[in-house]
Amino acid sequence: MAGLADVAICPTVGPEVIAGSSRMKAGTAQKLVLNMLSTATMVRLGRVLSNKMINVQLTNQKLWTRAEGILTEFTGVSKIQAAKALKDSHCNLPVALMMALKKVPRSEAARRLQEGPSVAKVLRQAMEEP
Repeated sequence: MAGLADVAICPTVGPEVIAGSSRMKAGTAQKLVLNMLSTATMVRLGRVLSNKMINVQLTNQKLWTRAEGILTEFTGVSKIQAAKALKDSHCNLPVALMMALKKVPRSEAARRLQEGPSVAKVLRQAMEEP
């Protein structure tokens, strides 16, 4: 089959610790390959900034707290300012990041993010600019 494909991903897992139980290592290898593919996809789509997933739906307290941490890490704002930026951005982390980085309103932040090649690239450029 590898000869028919443009890309072949064929991990070699070696023998199992328990003879005759090939599903354990094969299942782990499959999961790792799928994790690598989904991670690479998110990076290529511009949904990752540095090593942080920024395209996240803030559907619970854990994700809200994570978004606040990402905002404080990348922009230097306080936790209170991060929470306000998230609320003002309608819970949109990339928009909140742009708002905090460039001190612009939500509409301007959203416009800037939409005009770029990817959200992550636009945010990286915003972090590099004075």
